[in-house]
Amino acid sequence: MPRINGERLLGDLRRIADFGRYQTGVHRPHLSPQDVESRRWLANRMKEAGLEPVIDGVGNVIGRSPKSGPRLLMGSHTDTQPRGGWLDGVMGVIYGLEVARALAEDPDTAHLAVDVASWADEEGHWGGMIGSKSFIGRITDADIDAARHRDDGSKMRDALKAAGLENAPRIELEDGRYRCYLEAHIEQGGLLEASDKKIGVVTAIVGIYQYRLTFSGIQNHAGTTPMPIRKDAGVAMMRLYSEVMDKFPALAGPRSVWTVGKLSVEPGAPAIIPGKAEMVLQFRDADPAVLQCRHRWRSDCSTRSTTRPRSTRPACTRACPPGPATMRRSWRSVCRRP
Repeated sequence: MPRINGERLLGDLRRIADFGRYQTGVHRPHLSPQDVESRRWLANRMKEAGLEPVIDGVGNVIGRSPKSGPRLLMGSHTDTQPRGGWLDGVMGVIYGLEVARALAEDPDTAHLAVDVASWADEEGHWGGMIGSKSFIGRITDADIDAARHRDDGSKMRDALKAAGLENAPRIELEDGRYRCYLEAHIEQGGLLEASDKKIGVVTAIVGIYQYRLTFSGIQNHAGTTPMPIRKDAGVAMMRLYSEVMDKFPALAGPRSVWTVGKLSVEPGAPAIIPGKAEMVLQFRDADPAVLQCRHRWRSDCSTRSTTRPRSTRPACTRACPPGPATMRRSWRSVCRRP
């Protein structure tokens, strides 16, 4: 029976965490120097395991088994969120690599073929899931040409060139090559630990709606402008932030989650009243009806002069069920607050 080499597996997890190590976690955005270096290290480890590794034209690392017959595809991602966890994503990649090695080392299973993949940009630095979308033929060269970094607006093509991948072809899924795809992932919500369980099976994939909300006020001197006549964009933003956090618990589904992970004011000086403010609100749920109804708040907010909501998702086009329809009324009261 194949046996996992725990020392080897943990050794690889600890070694790849050295690329971009930050305090107790890792900072390894896709196509950063640390990310590119880690991908080359991973490709070498795949080669040592008897796989044939390729880093393709968007940065996917795919180790292909030279064995014949139907294959299992295993993998996840090795890029990280800013200052992310050291096991997020990468655990599934190294687990896949260890399964391939363990099967190859046992005479009874040495004939079984396992391919291993590290998908590019799963964390959305250039748009989100670019690597896996490319693998299944869901993006074009024009999409890659248009991809920009979410923080500084730099071109993905320039980053690929700096990584030496500008001429690398993109690898796409071959019909009939795989029996299935398997991905292990570290649990990040604490539910298994709280229930004293070691492993669980995913039952749903959540949808994500993300909104970039811009608030317009009047920039002015903080030391001389009287409070009654101020139009402070930062105040408007914080009022909406507070009401979102207050009202969402009564409106959400049992597994809904929401986050405002980014806030900014301009010009960002202590002695200047902000003339512009921006926050990014993200909402996740597995129920399409909840997601679509939550999205309807955008039209209700559009009449408020201090907010100009913009969304990364299309508007809801079908009627909401009776229960979640209260979300629209709530958003109306939030956005039209005097």
